[in-house]
Amino acid sequence: MLKFLSKVRIEFNALDPRIASCMEFLAQCNARKAKESNPACQVVVKRRTDDHPPQITVTFVNGVEEVFDATSTPAQNIRTMILEKGQFLETEQMFREGGEAWPVIIPEEELHQFAPGTKIS
Repeated sequence: MLKFLSKVRIEFNALDPRIASCMEFLAQCNARKAKESNPACQVVVKRRTDDHPPQITVTFVNGVEEVFDATSTPAQNIRTMILEKGQFLETEQMFREGGEAWPVIIPEEELHQFAPGTKIS
């Protein structure tokens, strides 16, 4: 998961009962496998003293920042969203390295062409 990120910022008030998602996500970020996937990813924890809701901010390696409301978004959902976006970034990079235009635009007429099935022998 961390291999797609350059920075993770987790903010919460330790006395807030809604911090479960933040704590779970922090545990996932601190896991050995996650750290090994991208040792350069900066994980910052900000312990707040006000009533600001728990929040997780991630910065992808391409610079795009995304903020998650940790009061209503489970850590597993955040992880899944990061992995999906990360796969998209990998695909984009693969096309660019191959000299292909991005995004790939498929002409409308090709979308409606018949595609023969696979013959099993």
